[in-house]
Amino acid sequence: MLVALGFLMVAVFMFLIMSKRATPVVGLIAVPVAFGIAAGAGLGIGDMITDGIKALAPTAALLFFAIIFFGIMIDVGLFDPLVKLILRLVRNDPMRLVVGTAVLAMVVSLDGDGSTTFIIVTSALLPLYMKLKVSPVVLTVVAGLANGAMNIVPWGGPTVRAAAALNISPSDVFVPMIPSLVVGLVVVLLFAIQLGYSERRRIGTLVLTDERLLVSAGSGRSLAKSGGNGDAPGTGGGSGDAGSDDGQGFVDGLDPQRPTLRPKLLWFNALVTVALLVVLVMDVLPIPVLFMVAASIALTVNFPRVKEQQEAITRHSSSIVSVVAMVFAAAVLTGVFQGTGMVEAMAQWLLEIIPSALGPHLAVITGILSLPFTFFMSNDAFYFGVMPVLAETAATYGIEPVEMARASITGQTFHMQSPLVPAILLLVTLAGVPLADHHKKVLWRAALVSLSMLVIGVVLGQIPW
Repeated sequence: MLVALGFLMVAVFMFLIMSKRATPVVGLIAVPVAFGIAAGAGLGIGDMITDGIKALAPTAALLFFAIIFFGIMIDVGLFDPLVKLILRLVRNDPMRLVVGTAVLAMVVSLDGDGSTTFIIVTSALLPLYMKLKVSPVVLTVVAGLANGAMNIVPWGGPTVRAAAALNISPSDVFVPMIPSLVVGLVVVLLFAIQLGYSERRRIGTLVLTDERLLVSAGSGRSLAKSGGNGDAPGTGGGSGDAGSDDGQGFVDGLDPQRPTLRPKLLWFNALVTVALLVVLVMDVLPIPVLFMVAASIALTVNFPRVKEQQEAITRHSSSIVSVVAMVFAAAVLTGVFQGTGMVEAMAQWLLEIIPSALGPHLAVITGILSLPFTFFMSNDAFYFGVMPVLAETAATYGIEPVEMARASITGQTFHMQSPLVPAILLLVTLAGVPLADHHKKVLWRAALVSLSMLVIGVVLGQIPW
């Protein structure tokens, strides 16, 4: 019964989200509560949800203060030089922008934190997407794929969890998988090129006349003004006078005349940001604590007056509320999933239905199962709950624990698109993209990236067939 309820709960939730019959917040709360009661949780569902909230509270704190910190850095102009550089490199080609998104996301993902990556990528590139009329869904897809593939770096989380659960060295898991990671990133770049070409065909050729005016070649249509989606340039729809100027900087929200700029504090802010990322990678303090301290320093130095500090926080309040609300809503789903025993029941059922003849191929099976398993449960639940059972079973067929661990991390690109991953909720919120629209374009691509990494691992002998 728990197995049936678990799969049905997932199906109902995904249907409501993908069909846009419910917002993620409503779906993440209402569906688990209903199925939890059906599973016999009774009044105990309150404790289950509370446990889920306790588990995700640090993540909510991380996102709260990360948005404040990077929001301040955007306000004071830290990323303005980066945006101008990208603007020059992009020139008139939407495809360059999309490929640049993938490369930037890969580089920034080296810090191992998806939230940081998505904040930087969206703050630097989303305004360019809006001005060039490139779909922001393309940004979320490319950034999500790039960060997902990079999520197997040892300091990113899943590799360490897999190693800890099976009592092996993280380096023994990750190093042999570097070729798989390289191939996965190549596949991501190929998807970026494909999406970029698609956007180039849809939009047409754009001519950048200065940093505030973008005109569609052949139509004389100005794209400098913001607001509204309008028709794609070159289609003949809409109107607008060429050469019009709305007085705003080329990049919305990065107006070169905005009063929040602090050019004299540029090097200080850069030093604080670099120091934050270095300490984050060193893992000497919990990440939420690091962002709390960094945010307080940034507020105090850049906005010494209390009123200015309050205004700085208020400017980013809408993003904070949206993301934190979804994190706590996700806590309801994870709490019910684990509290009712659905996760364990579903995992055990899948193990039981695997024919004994497929036992020697359990490593590959684990790699395939890692896609849906890590999508619908946390990495902690999968690596500490399911993996030990899978590894123990695989040992009877001569498969080493380290080989099982390598196979298990190949599904991370797919995992990172899960509505249970706070970072992806942050990405779609900042980009203003419905989660359903993101999933429609990203899930099959993420599956192909993950499977390509698994195939390369098998071909090179790092994962036994």
